[in-house]
Amino acid sequence: MTQTARILIIAGSDSGGGAGIQADIKTVTMLGGHAMTAVTAVTAQNTVGVDAVHLIPTDIVIGQVDAVIGDIGVDAVKIGMIGSAETAEAVADRLEDIAVPIVFDPVMVATSGAELADQRTIAAFRRLMSVATIVTPNLPELEALGGAEAVLQHGCHLLVKGGHGDGNEIVDRLLSSDGNVAEWRNPRIDGQQTHGTGCTLASGLAAGLGQGAAIEAAAANAIEFVRLALRDAPNLGKGHGPMGHQNIREDAVVAGPSLNQITLACRDYRSSVNFYIELGLKQIVDSPDNGYARFEAPNGVTLSIHQSDTDGSGTVVYLEHKQLDAWVAQLASDGLNFDQMPQDESWGWREARLCDPHGNVICLYQAGENRRFPPWRI
Repeated sequence: MTQTARILIIAGSDSGGGAGIQADIKTVTMLGGHAMTAVTAVTAQNTVGVDAVHLIPTDIVIGQVDAVIGDIGVDAVKIGMIGSAETAEAVADRLEDIAVPIVFDPVMVATSGAELADQRTIAAFRRLMSVATIVTPNLPELEALGGAEAVLQHGCHLLVKGGHGDGNEIVDRLLSSDGNVAEWRNPRIDGQQTHGTGCTLASGLAAGLGQGAAIEAAAANAIEFVRLALRDAPNLGKGHGPMGHQNIREDAVVAGPSLNQITLACRDYRSSVNFYIELGLKQIVDSPDNGYARFEAPNGVTLSIHQSDTDGSGTVVYLEHKQLDAWVAQLASDGLNFDQMPQDESWGWREARLCDPHGNVICLYQAGENRRFPPWRI
């Protein structure tokens, strides 16, 4: 797709900026899309709770939808807090003939515990599920909708968010009527800066689908975006604070290849560490026993040093790609010779290696959040 993906967000406003329309706009923007909105409700809320909700009349909601579709157009739709049963029915009527991906996040309860949908509205969710490409409930919402089988009967995909599950591992599952499509297992990120995780995931998914990504790839990228936003949360407010959308760098917003890591040789480990700190880089890994350190620049790019007594340059340039194996297979079929085909390394990256015409070592790799947030990050 050559033009910017146009993402229509139908959801409620969060005055605290952590969830709702505000989180949606930040997510779509960071992922390279153009965010358009149809506001269904205005809420007075912050990190502690929801103090008041004012529902927008159904005709005004539909008027917003018509205004942006009629002029700008739309490549994908994200539906969040819908407000009322009447608005749910009207939105379903308006979208049922629009041939673009539709992501429905069945918002029922805010992170603080406040109810955002009554029983009539939840019952009307059936109409929205029937027009949706994919539905993204958390575990309590899935139970309220009647379980996976009941959702899949509407002909949509289902992304079950596992954040409300027990244990230190979060399992997110992508399902279709044919069964399990994909599953992602990631360690739980501790902390209470989790306001807006569901909104962010659904908007990230809509952005990916609007840009033409396959549903599994769009889901994987959205999950990674949420995790990076959690990692970089600014720690605002007294309760469940907002995530750090604004702090996410190019490792989550570039489909690839992304030039984002270089390793240089060094002879004196400590003096080299001090040198790069003096330059203004932030040290994120310190492993003197292995002669290895990693630094992060403000734009998210990383640079490593590795102690070496050899006379070779020791320089390795890293290009990351989310679809590493497919990329390497294509390059090999085009005639490039690889010294190492993709393989999993002990430090958590998957790497392939080759040399450029001059003999410089080039590493094509896939690391995701492990590049900037390794388990041993300082």
